[in-house]
Amino acid sequence: MKQTGDTSELPTLRVHSILYGNEIERIKQAIEHLNRAADFCIAQRVFSKISLVYGDCSPSPVLDPEFVRSIEESCQAIDGFRHVYFNENLGSAQGHNRLLKDFEEDYVLIMNPDIMLAPNTLVELAKAYGSKGVGMVEARQLPIEHPKEYDPKTGETSWAATACALIPGEVIKELNGFDSDTFFLYCDDVDFSWRVRLSGKKVIYRASAVVYHDKRLGAKGAWVPGEAEKYYSAEAALLLAHKYSREDIVRRIIGFFRNSPEPHFQKAVESYESRENSGTLPQPIDLDHKVGVFVNDAYAKHRFSM
Repeated sequence: MKQTGDTSELPTLRVHSILYGNEIERIKQAIEHLNRAADFCIAQRVFSKISLVYGDCSPSPVLDPEFVRSIEESCQAIDGFRHVYFNENLGSAQGHNRLLKDFEEDYVLIMNPDIMLAPNTLVELAKAYGSKGVGMVEARQLPIEHPKEYDPKTGETSWAATACALIPGEVIKELNGFDSDTFFLYCDDVDFSWRVRLSGKKVIYRASAVVYHDKRLGAKGAWVPGEAEKYYSAEAALLLAHKYSREDIVRRIIGFFRNSPEPHFQKAVESYESRENSGTLPQPIDLDHKVGVFVNDAYAKHRFSM
């Protein structure tokens, strides 16, 4: 797409996704949707340049040079496409931090590789930064919208899911990225959101910024978690409660997990207690409970049941 007019004053955007054995066709679909959204966004003079980086944690590379070349040729609104193969499973938090080591753009869009952007998603996400003090903006996922509560006027919410979230580069640098020492796959976005709020900035849910999240649903219309999600979300629940100074919740969760026949709960307790015994748990913060929200095993009040 040809640019018209001076774009030197417009911000730049980098899009990040972490791969682990993802289907090529789904990745291609997601990139095509991103390219369309980037084309519209640049035409609206929101960003001057939009690039894309995949960090690959898979046992073997998901993408090959030929695929990268084909995307570069067919998706010209994306100005710069890289595939970084880690040759190890770093998880989401460390994977993004690894990619952020050479980050120089003004904004980063963290998104899952199975996210399909609507044409105006990037424009709508960027509009939220027209208000002062915004530190993170989340898109609305369909067909299963996250049930967490948000202010219908301001969009303020407890935390933002990095399934699709736009973050200023200065915020990433101020907070030193994600807490990869503590979180592997889940709750790294909850923790990052709460640290954004502790820094005095707002976390916004932008309902007008719509994305399609390609989740596989079960017979009852809800998604069915895999074994990795079951385990790492259980482990993260304990670590998040400890980090945000809620030892009462830690002990309640441990009691529940111990009494459960589910092996992933038992494993999560073992992992937590191993860290506790070795002194490698995170240093507790938010001692006054200003931002940490724990409601019925969720991290925000919910508008409706999932």
